[in-house]
Amino acid sequence: MPLAEAMLKREELMGMFESAGAIRHGHFELSSGLHSGMYVQCALVLQYPRFAEKLGQSLAALFGDLELDAVVSPAMGGLIIGQQVARALPEGKSLGDGPVGAGVPAIFVERDATGAMSMRRGFSLRAAQRVLVVEDVWTTGGSTREAMRVVEDAGGQVVAAGALIDRSGGAIKLGVTAKALLDLVIPSYPPKDCPLCAEGSAVVKPGSRFVRGAESSGSANARTSVGR
Repeated sequence: MPLAEAMLKREELMGMFESAGAIRHGHFELSSGLHSGMYVQCALVLQYPRFAEKLGQSLAALFGDLELDAVVSPAMGGLIIGQQVARALPEGKSLGDGPVGAGVPAIFVERDATGAMSMRRGFSLRAAQRVLVVEDVWTTGGSTREAMRVVEDAGGQVVAAGALIDRSGGAIKLGVTAKALLDLVIPSYPPKDCPLCAEGSAVVKPGSRFVRGAESSGSANARTSVGR
């Protein structure tokens, strides 16, 4: 399918996330450290290969006018969508060392033992390779910036960044072309200013069993919104 025909409408995108139960309501501590009453768990929609493929094609379509040599994503959230975006991109004249006909490579960066983002597992970039950095959700853009730094340290050139969801309200400035499939303005707060904390609600760290300040498991504070 040509990339220009792969773009999904907002209602189609929301339908995928809602039907997969990926939009969750409660009291959450985001990876940025901020608190929010809503969390989008992209892993729940990306667990379905056909949804993941369509989302990857749609996100890739936003960058169809760029010549790209590689996609780099921060683990864990960017792994699946980064692979799908790379799969959807035209191979072009890659500056990489990959096999002919293999497609645009999808590389991921991950935290090392010190907690710093790094490129491991034998992944590498050649000087001046044009890179698209792909993430699942932007709140502050911290993980994307870290991934961009790793790319630049490896000799690559970050030409654009993309995400499934931008929940910053367009506040993120990355210094390169940046586009998201969905803009969802979802309030988030520093812990000291969090109204949910003021109410005594337990805070849950999504993707783990970590609960802070809870007298109960906090599961009631993490209900799933389906078809809303």
